[in-house]
Amino acid sequence: MRTKNLILLSSLLFATTAVTAMAISKGGFQKAFGKNPPARATDIVEEGREIFRHDTFGSETFWGDKLRLHHAIIGEKNGGVGAGVSPKAALAVGLKVDIESLSQATLDAIKNGTADLDDPNTSIVLLKEDAIIGVKGFFNDAGQMTSIGVQCALCHSTVDNSLAPGLGKRLDGWPNRDLNVGAIVSLSPDLSYYNTLLGVDDATTRTVLSSWGPGRYDPILFLDGKAFRPDGKTAATLLPAAYGLMGVNLHTSTGWGSVTYWNAFVANLQMHGQGTFYDPRLDDANKYPIAAREKMGHIKNADDKITSKLAALHAYQLALTAPAAPAGSFDEAMAKRGQVLFNDKAKCATCHTPPLYSEPGWNMHTGAEIGIDEFQAMRSPAERYRTTPLKGAWARAQGGYYHDGRFANLGEVVEHYNGHLQLSLTDAEKADLVEFLKSL
Repeated sequence: MRTKNLILLSSLLFATTAVTAMAISKGGFQKAFGKNPPARATDIVEEGREIFRHDTFGSETFWGDKLRLHHAIIGEKNGGVGAGVSPKAALAVGLKVDIESLSQATLDAIKNGTADLDDPNTSIVLLKEDAIIGVKGFFNDAGQMTSIGVQCALCHSTVDNSLAPGLGKRLDGWPNRDLNVGAIVSLSPDLSYYNTLLGVDDATTRTVLSSWGPGRYDPILFLDGKAFRPDGKTAATLLPAAYGLMGVNLHTSTGWGSVTYWNAFVANLQMHGQGTFYDPRLDDANKYPIAAREKMGHIKNADDKITSKLAALHAYQLALTAPAAPAGSFDEAMAKRGQVLFNDKAKCATCHTPPLYSEPGWNMHTGAEIGIDEFQAMRSPAERYRTTPLKGAWARAQGGYYHDGRFANLGEVVEHYNGHLQLSLTDAEKADLVEFLKSL
């Protein structure tokens, strides 16, 4: 009887699967499942784009209310402090302007040169028009700025410079390697939060922030307090790309977790939004003394402005494909030869498996395996480095390659592995391999 029941159950499951497959093969998604999944997927991606570009997750309670960063932006003449931040000063620290968000009047004024880019009041206009990427100003009915928050796009979007350097159409997912996060945070008239968190004086905090430089940030500093590497260099790492992650396991260079994990981590612990976050790994007081003391792995806000948005945000990030290499940016004949080397003699595909150009599964390696130090890896729970997906590598060349930019260009990366893996590549082969990497 048991055998007959199993056979009957198997038959029913097979029949159900066959009917479902037939519905799908005939375009019957809507009949089989209700609302058309492709349309719903589009809705989710569009929702995620709005979140990525415009949602502050309630972070204005930190950047505005606590750090009073908006006071530095508007300047003393507008009720703040100091000289204020002009558009030129904002561009100098890597902030970008989305020209598609500008009113026609403002756009015309910039084009014809009548906009005063040395005046902080012009920055206020840009904020009112929601045109400074990654930064949102909050204003009262009288038009006075009362607070400021940050968005995902601050670090993970740039512009195409189609109007002028720093002014153009958005390029979501591209790392903003011009962005000087440390310099921006240092504009705050009140860094007492960071001073207390790190247990240092104001001058030390500002020294650490200034050590980062353009395109770098150190999210782990506020967990473990390690501001510098053993060799004296900054412990900050390059801002990563947020594109090309579909199918790739683990989001960051040291594999803290998935895309959704990292979004929750950043939104709660780095952007200082109001949400919920759980990670008992941060209770390790030896490894993460600050995080353990502050219970950063156990955050619970009654008014959660983050968790309900993680799914759509995830969908949008996965929809951000890596940008194709521009026509004429690489030698096609050399790239074809380089592809053969990539898959064979150079052993690149051993880890960077096409078409993901990362490893399916647990794509993590020790520093010894890839021939580098363990410092940054040991700051992560996995204590490994992720196999970086290579598509769109050309678009993140600024600042160098690897998590800390230690290799200035792809040629240095190839040379490193040629020596570490004893590949015996000729100069011509190395050049071909570089052209293939540029083509991805």
